[in-house]
Amino acid sequence: MQFYRHLSQLEKMGPQLRAVTVGAYDGIHLGHQEILRQLIGRAQEMGGHALVMSFEPLPREFFSPDQPAARLTRFRERYKLLADFGIEEFFCPKFSSIRDLSPQHFIQDILVKGLNASHIVVGEDFRFAAQRIGTLDCLMSAGVTSGFGVTAVPGVCYKNQRASSTLIRESLSIGDMKTVCGMLGRHYSISGKVVRGLGLGKKLGFPTANVNLNRRRTPVDGIFAARISGLADKELDGVASVGTRPTVGGVEPLLEVFIFNFDEEIYGKYITVHFVERLREERKYLDVETMKEQMHKDVAEAQLILSV
Repeated sequence: MQFYRHLSQLEKMGPQLRAVTVGAYDGIHLGHQEILRQLIGRAQEMGGHALVMSFEPLPREFFSPDQPAARLTRFRERYKLLADFGIEEFFCPKFSSIRDLSPQHFIQDILVKGLNASHIVVGEDFRFAAQRIGTLDCLMSAGVTSGFGVTAVPGVCYKNQRASSTLIRESLSIGDMKTVCGMLGRHYSISGKVVRGLGLGKKLGFPTANVNLNRRRTPVDGIFAARISGLADKELDGVASVGTRPTVGGVEPLLEVFIFNFDEEIYGKYITVHFVERLREERKYLDVETMKEQMHKDVAEAQLILSV
């Protein structure tokens, strides 16, 4: 997948017909996936490329830097999901560079002249441009005069609820992993590089892989039955903990993973932790021994869940 940060990079690629979609695409849920499927189909029909335009930072992070919405996917995770889906080009400018564009300027300067869009595929609730004043009707009218087609894709539902990044965040916050999995079409996951920790887990008999979250806010917290990919030909079973570790005086949120029947040096490895089921919330214990007893119970419960 080709990646572009500036329109000038696309100009160097020469003229290319494109089917284009625009959006945050945080999480790549079932609704996003349906838009991407139709995007790829349109691109194949015209003999062009399928291009996703998104933003960095995401708009909600830009406008609320102190209290941003918990991001479902970091940039690297979003990039990989789009590439795995079969998207050929990814244009991700700085949000500040396009935030003040009027609908007319966004359409003409970005979509038509910049991206050479022959067809645009968006959700039926699509809004765009400064203050989100651009509407689907505005886009369709411009398509008639500028010569591009527009497809509006209806939302996709899971158990009579429309799949959305907002609802997935809410479900993650209460540990409803079945709804999350249903709306994503996969288990929710977090990826990152394994870093050195304090070594406390090893002393307690539970050596953990510590992963930096690299998020302003994390959408999950607590203890989970999990599967880990990136270390073997198949996923490995384990217990994942996301929290501040209050029993040992922790402050910063951290992802820790205890992998069953695994004893290898993996510092610096890039792994993905797939959250299967939430076992419980994070707790502060009176002492480390009490916490250790609970960890044994967590492992037993996770093994039972993951054995199915």
